[in-house]
Amino acid sequence: MRILLLLLVTCLTTQAIEPKRVLVLYRQQDASSKALAETYAKGRNIPAENLVGLATPEGGTISREDYNTFIRDPLINLYDEKQWWRRGPDATGRIVPLANERQVILLMRGLPYRIKRTPTPKGANGKPQRIEPGKQDEASVDSELALFGIQGTSASGPLTNPYYKHQSELLTAQIPALFLTCRIDGPTVADCERMMADALAVEKTGLWGTCYLDQARKGKGYEAGDDWIRAIARRNLKEGIPTVMDTNRDTFLTNYPMTDAALYFGWYAHHRNGPLLNPRFVFKPGAIAVHLHSFSASELRNTKKRWTGPLIAAGATATLGNVWEPYLTLTHDFEIFHDRLLKGFSLVEAAHMAIPAHSWQSLVIGDPLYRPYADFRKEPSFAEDNRAYRAFRLAVKNWGRDDAKLMTKVRTAAAKMNSGKLYEALGLRLLQEGRTEQALAFFDSAERIYPRDADKLRQTLHRIEIYRHRHDKDKALELIREGQQRFADLPEAKALIGLKNILNPPAPPAAGSTGG
Repeated sequence: MRILLLLLVTCLTTQAIEPKRVLVLYRQQDASSKALAETYAKGRNIPAENLVGLATPEGGTISREDYNTFIRDPLINLYDEKQWWRRGPDATGRIVPLANERQVILLMRGLPYRIKRTPTPKGANGKPQRIEPGKQDEASVDSELALFGIQGTSASGPLTNPYYKHQSELLTAQIPALFLTCRIDGPTVADCERMMADALAVEKTGLWGTCYLDQARKGKGYEAGDDWIRAIARRNLKEGIPTVMDTNRDTFLTNYPMTDAALYFGWYAHHRNGPLLNPRFVFKPGAIAVHLHSFSASELRNTKKRWTGPLIAAGATATLGNVWEPYLTLTHDFEIFHDRLLKGFSLVEAAHMAIPAHSWQSLVIGDPLYRPYADFRKEPSFAEDNRAYRAFRLAVKNWGRDDAKLMTKVRTAAAKMNSGKLYEALGLRLLQEGRTEQALAFFDSAERIYPRDADKLRQTLHRIEIYRHRHDKDKALELIREGQQRFADLPEAKALIGLKNILNPPAPPAAGSTGG
């Protein structure tokens, strides 16, 4: 039996991308950009010849002409000179890479990340000609580079991603015309240094913690985003990843007390909100956090606007984003991205498997070789770090189909370990299965054991949500009042105020009032 398990683990383990296949680009005129490239190369054993400086204009946004002059053309010349690729005609006669030795391209902070739209000629009325939606030529630099070796492609509109929905490693997939692009970027150089260090450190133990999911429930035309979120929740139930899911139309409440946030997927708000408004909130090291919005990465180095910058500033190790309007069906599919990560693929492989188009608006931010779940399918040990999360996963994998035994085993382990995390994890599982009465009992147990008030408050919020969805407004408001008395001094108590205003909105100001 042990031999069979070892064989199963071997079959499910993905192959890491070789460091020699990663090209690291930095801005030649920026000392900090070069230093980041050197730090990354040292940590990942990237050959020195794979570090290349580009003399790009300063700033995050460049023109199409500057992209061609300072990024695309120098790279074509470099690949030709170094013989890193072999190009020739494909079946349609286009000149494309037929072999490719440097198929992952990592861009460092300092390099531009957006290509702005080329101005259109004026029409007979003297106004710029209208561009058909989906045919514009603005794009992210990174997405444009994904297919830069193919001659004669149009810059207007998206191009099909041949790696979309793949289930095999980059080398096995044998798509030499495709480059998997990624960048290490963010509000500060220190953020970038932390992202690189966290990826290396967390790979040694794996990524363990809670997943927080935030549905939008925007209705017709937006169902796909909510479907992705629900699919992640179902997968986590099977995998034994504790999951908090906000099913309300609004996003997570202001200062929501997220603890051990290892995964976050949410949408749809223009700017950071919820837990990110709490100055003391921080993601767990190694966390992957993504908020779906059309312009989530349009202000990549801003810590207060949009999402990508704030997520990184709050400690995320990896994220995804869009620099211009991508349209929902041409964004990253969260379900695929999450699935491939859990199967052990690297960040850059999982992200490119999840995007249907290139030469478009997407960014992948983080260490491209980061594999947070490379060993996730191995049997976890109680003796290692993150033992509560490992214990819960082990219980679900062993007894997930035997409900009575699972509850007994987890309850016993929670009592033995005096673990609020285990009680909460079981409560969240029961809540997801619709067994709210049992879930309430476990949230009560978790609250009694947790030493931190913020974690106790989260159990209260779980209970409030149960009564809220039962349409028991009076009981929900009673718990809010009790919570406000108990947790008045906590920054996270703002979540209770938000809930109270949703359930019992304050009266509008009197007519003629100018406010205070």
